[in-house]
Amino acid sequence: MITLIVFFGLLFAGLPIVGTILVGALTFMLTNDLSVLYDSIPIQFYGALEINSLLAIPLFLLVGEIMNKAGLTQRLIAVAEVLVGSMKGGLAYANLFTNAMAASILGSAVAQIGVMSKVMIPAMERMGYNRAFSGAVTVSAGLLGPIIPPSMLMIIYGVVAVQPIAPLFIAGIVPGMLIVVALALVIFAHNFFGPGLPAGTRSGRSASVKVLLEGLVPAVIPVVVIAGIMLGVMTPTESGAVASIISLLLGFVYREIKVRDLGRILLDVATNTATITGLIAAASVLSWVLAFQGVPDLVVAYMQGLTDSPFVFLLLVIFMMLILGMFLESISVLIVTVPLLMPVVTTLGIDPIHFGVVCTLATVIGLVTPPVGPGLYIAMVQADIRMGALFKATIPFLAAVMLVLALIAAVPGLSTWLPALMSSK
Repeated sequence: MITLIVFFGLLFAGLPIVGTILVGALTFMLTNDLSVLYDSIPIQFYGALEINSLLAIPLFLLVGEIMNKAGLTQRLIAVAEVLVGSMKGGLAYANLFTNAMAASILGSAVAQIGVMSKVMIPAMERMGYNRAFSGAVTVSAGLLGPIIPPSMLMIIYGVVAVQPIAPLFIAGIVPGMLIVVALALVIFAHNFFGPGLPAGTRSGRSASVKVLLEGLVPAVIPVVVIAGIMLGVMTPTESGAVASIISLLLGFVYREIKVRDLGRILLDVATNTATITGLIAAASVLSWVLAFQGVPDLVVAYMQGLTDSPFVFLLLVIFMMLILGMFLESISVLIVTVPLLMPVVTTLGIDPIHFGVVCTLATVIGLVTPPVGPGLYIAMVQADIRMGALFKATIPFLAAVMLVLALIAAVPGLSTWLPALMSSK
């Protein structure tokens, strides 16, 4: 109890999450007379980073950074506008489908919402869309980032849960497609039953062909990543390296990136990588200390006392992660809770890959829920929208994603079918 009070007290006081986790671990040691573990903390901290899978993190961060600097997102938007822009409400659908394509390259919801908010919200407003609705589409579609492969959260879950990264990547494909369909139905319902959406615009045939030829080239990146992993030609880390090279070459070909820009790009990647790996290392210390005292066994016993149903357990996990996601970033939620919950997952016979998909989607929903909701704040700043109006417009989209999450939790095959199919070949 003292550890929880210290942890949340420091968290709400504004201490960085890495420091909060480490102080929480030290507090637990102090209050449980575990001073014998003090000397082993540096070894545990270092050992948590001696994992080959962690190499994928800076590589996919590099892909996202290069994509942003190379203007590849704008080309994907142009492709989506050609494909669905002529429909009524076409720009809303284009926003959604661009997010789906960009998700397979960026892999980060926060980065994706930031990029898309700058471009799509002003463009939709100029075409006559309500500003809050434009922000809601952008924010909710940004949730696809951690689901459609490659996904940074899937890599982190794989590391902390000791699961292979490749099946986790593949497991996100079907759930990601379901979310796209669900969000598209919300747009359709808004258009059909609501106030309606502006008519689309039709591009000339020659212009459309040119846009498709130029804009579909970035789609090579996710195709190479997914195909390479599914065919067993590349590991996730190797696919990240190949994707980085392709995106960099495209940046030079499009003349959006200069050699002088590489230093800044690499510095940003290094900073973000250090932040993520620092969180993982700090959380590993906390998990190690809790395991030494037998806390995971207590969690197993407590959860089994509540339910022996895998589905009910997943609903409880979803509820817990939604609450935590309102205050903590997705990465922090995963690396703190997953090690504690994995023994329960094993006891109840839940597939760890299925559990990873459920956890990833549940934690990322916190990005668009108050009081913290960083995804909401990004859209608010970019489009000058009030929190109340934006969140109200986001509720139907959020409800659709929640329904998909419940469906995924109830039907494990939606997550496990495709990875099992690939492994059988």
